[in-house]
Amino acid sequence: MTTHAEFVRDIEQKLRTIFYGNAGLQVESMCYSLLAGGKRLRPAMLLAATELLGGNTEEALVPACAIEMIHTYSLIHDDLPGMDNDPLRRGMPSNHVVYGVGQAILAGDGLLTHAFQIMAENALNYPEHARRHIWAIREIASGAGVNGMIQGQSLDLLCEKEGGGANELELIHLGKTAAMFRGALRAGARLADAADGDLFAMTEYARNFGLLFQYADDILDATATPDETGKSSGKDAAQGKLTAVTLLGLEGARKRTKALYQDALAALAGYGDRAIYFRKALDDVMAKIDR
Repeated sequence: MTTHAEFVRDIEQKLRTIFYGNAGLQVESMCYSLLAGGKRLRPAMLLAATELLGGNTEEALVPACAIEMIHTYSLIHDDLPGMDNDPLRRGMPSNHVVYGVGQAILAGDGLLTHAFQIMAENALNYPEHARRHIWAIREIASGAGVNGMIQGQSLDLLCEKEGGGANELELIHLGKTAAMFRGALRAGARLADAADGDLFAMTEYARNFGLLFQYADDILDATATPDETGKSSGKDAAQGKLTAVTLLGLEGARKRTKALYQDALAALAGYGDRAIYFRKALDDVMAKIDR
């Protein structure tokens, strides 16, 4: 099985070719955030799902890079003064701090739209698998769109003003975080022409992993330093955000992560040792909050 480091190597190499030969401030600002590092977890999971279910990871590499472009656009916009107003991302000044709010908005817009362009162009290279690629593009769009990440972000902003409870918190986390993991894993499954049972398993894993990932993020915001997370710490409570910690407290949030961990493992039960990549991803998240 391919390791995360090997997936990241291929993703990084491909990302550096996407805007090759293009110049100007627009491309500079997009690449500033796109090539700033990061875990590359969503694209790597897309590739891992494709591999697990018998697909061609080379064919899936462009969609994997596209989902990283979409994720990066979301981070650029999330950091803006009208959203989270965060001056730090991945240990560097946020895009709008360097290039200004207007250019940052355009950088995000450019990454989002170009992601779909490269996925469409890539699909044309595999006419015999056109249906798989159309489904994969749909899965990614669904995860990032008005019934996924956008919906979660909108509710997150609304709850800053109006408050919320457990139901709202679940919807925020499912939308702004889990939906993109769902899009990645289901896209990988679609590119492998997976059976319905495999799609269901990937969906269940993504749901529980995404919730676990966001719970961990909430816990680290309250307990870790900017050097450890690469972004500002303590800002959720300062901005009155509805989070796992503000709703449940640290111990309550930690308890919930254990249940989500077990539920995510259960979704992998049918794959045995072949699912080692996804089990390790769970262990890595738990290690961060159990330190």
